[in-house]
Amino acid sequence: MAKSLFIAEKPSVAREFANALKVNGRSVDGYIESENAVVTWCVGHLVTMSYPEVYDMKYKRWSLETLPFLPKEWKYQVIDSVKKQFGIVSGLLNRADVDTIYVCTDSGREGEYIYRLVAQMAGVQGKRQKRVWIDSQTEEEILRGIREAKDLSEYDHLADSAYLRAKEDYLMGINFSRALTLKYGPSVSNYMRSSDRTVISVGRVMTCVLGMVVRREREIREFVKTPFYRVIGTFGPAGISIDGEWRAVEGSRYYGTPCLYKENGFKERKDAEALIAWLWERENGSENSGVMQSEISDAEKADAGLMGVYNTSQGTILKVEKKKETKNPPLLYNLAELQNDCSKMFKISPDQTLKVVQELYERKLVTYPRTDARVLSTAVAKEISKNIGGLTHYEPLAAFASEAMQAGLWKNIAKTRYVNDKQITDHYAIIPTGQGLGALRSLPELNRKIYQVIVRRFLSIFYPAAVYQKYAVEIEVKSEHFFAGFKVLKEAGYLKVAEIPKKKKDTAGESVGRTNRLEPGIDGNDAENPAREADGTDSSQPKVIDASHPEFIQMLEQLKKGMKVSLDDLQIKEGETSPPKRYSSGSMILAMENAGQLIEDEELRAQIKGSGIGTSATRAEILKKLFNIKYMALNEKTQVITPTYLGELIYEVVHTSMKQLLNPELTASWEKGLTYVAEGSITPDEYMQKLERFVIGRTYNAVHMGNAYGLRPAFDAVAVFYQNAEKEKKSSRSAKSAGNMKAARATKAGTK
Repeated sequence: MAKSLFIAEKPSVAREFANALKVNGRSVDGYIESENAVVTWCVGHLVTMSYPEVYDMKYKRWSLETLPFLPKEWKYQVIDSVKKQFGIVSGLLNRADVDTIYVCTDSGREGEYIYRLVAQMAGVQGKRQKRVWIDSQTEEEILRGIREAKDLSEYDHLADSAYLRAKEDYLMGINFSRALTLKYGPSVSNYMRSSDRTVISVGRVMTCVLGMVVRREREIREFVKTPFYRVIGTFGPAGISIDGEWRAVEGSRYYGTPCLYKENGFKERKDAEALIAWLWERENGSENSGVMQSEISDAEKADAGLMGVYNTSQGTILKVEKKKETKNPPLLYNLAELQNDCSKMFKISPDQTLKVVQELYERKLVTYPRTDARVLSTAVAKEISKNIGGLTHYEPLAAFASEAMQAGLWKNIAKTRYVNDKQITDHYAIIPTGQGLGALRSLPELNRKIYQVIVRRFLSIFYPAAVYQKYAVEIEVKSEHFFAGFKVLKEAGYLKVAEIPKKKKDTAGESVGRTNRLEPGIDGNDAENPAREADGTDSSQPKVIDASHPEFIQMLEQLKKGMKVSLDDLQIKEGETSPPKRYSSGSMILAMENAGQLIEDEELRAQIKGSGIGTSATRAEILKKLFNIKYMALNEKTQVITPTYLGELIYEVVHTSMKQLLNPELTASWEKGLTYVAEGSITPDEYMQKLERFVIGRTYNAVHMGNAYGLRPAFDAVAVFYQNAEKEKKSSRSAKSAGNMKAARATKAGTK
């Protein structure tokens, strides 16, 4: 009797397929078999590309004479540690009673590559091969994937791109790493006073990431802080204080003058003091002019008979603008967005996030994690009520799921921006399946937290937008103008489900309640703002007010043009510009995903739109490798990334010899090329010819450059920023001694 063979990527996935197919037959070492089906599995990669010495023993010894290495016919071999499982799988693939093979490896480029290599090494012939493409591991989805499986040949273009990606990383890794190690490794070793050979690891993606981190670090070093002084006026309509920020708009005595820092501050404190003194002056020229009101107590003013003098300062409301603002729920999570948020919320690395969400996927709790899409497909949108319905049994958010179900908020989701088939390549966004909730209890707390984050983002798209009432107030004192902006949350909309409750006290709210006064600016703390103040506020954003301040909100509603308000105080707020932020592990993942934004050339930026550096499946692993080989350092508590001393020296080597590898233009354009191959827009031969020309040219230039000794000044310039350079040299020597062989073999196998 003919049987069907189902081959999964991992044992755990194979068990899910066996359960869905009701394969309850005998469980043998390496596979499960019933009367009409066999389920087996890989253990990740079973086959890999052969080392150069397999082609010819002359390549075993690293030598400039044997570069570039460009195989004409590619060789592959079974990985030693999994030979037993490969033998089992190979035997099953070629069994006489197996007539149909269902390929159930992960639905993506890497999963395709894993199976194709196995089938190639096993010499599969004369079998029907069908591709199962699923988005979650629920029984329903598995059975749908099997039912709708397409002929494997329909994925040949995807397989072509997978093979080319591996060849690209292999050729660049071997040729560039060998060339730079042989040419510049001794210079790095000598400079670091290391007796060990320095292996310089270079890769299409990892070297570009190193370049981004080093350039950011140097921007920070070269940044010169600029102090500035803002003037804040406190105005008192109806007994409730408003703080307004002074700006030198047209009509101001300071408009267009060189003493300004932008329009809302001064470069020197004395100018801010002069403005305050002038604003306090009485129109008839008081002898007390120039004295700040805040410097004299009410008692002192009363004793001196000066209360009338100081309380005559007034302002006039020139403008009050009121308008509504809506804020829509954000798009759903893809892997990069989830990794970024988890890095900020839980201070974990992208690799940790991927491991957690992968486990959630394998427990049937969420859909496929390695996705770049942030939207749903039309087909999924039609069935989305099943996901929501399942979440009515998820206690932390059951009330919101029930509300969404009862109100039918999901019925029109297909007409919104959250559903777009054109923005989906392999998989739609990460969403909860609504199933597998029983497994949550046995999972670690971190896994449960990340699951809740995904659920909140998912449920929020079925809720209406948040609605704010915005107020913009402009007050004139003499010829000078003060501005204040406020936002009042009128309708929470999706925010009631999307926002994770905070345990920490809202200090901004406490301040408002205590002083009954609101300052201009700030909805959050944006450290990217180039003119961020020392106290962390950002005056460019309106202050958000909640319903706990009804008196203040009522006062805002009553403000009218022409209304007189008292000027109660003037203060100087000192700030300083801040340098760019270092990348965190999460923000680096986003920067890799959106590499096109780093490209200045508009035409190239448009050309590679949608392609970043690396893929959702590989970015976390690339960062992990850079940390492991000591080119970059990760602060575990803050998740902030910095280059190491060794990493900066390697940067200088690459900058001198293969500068293109440090730039996102090159890396992203290669990734875009792979996308074209997967789409069938260009042929594998066209791509390979371009790749070989590039490898030949870059390798030749690196080998024939006579600049190894010219690196010393660049190394010296780096060393001054590492006070503990000697300690790091010792640490690097120790690390290299333990890991050089491993790094060398990894380089042989090709570096990403």
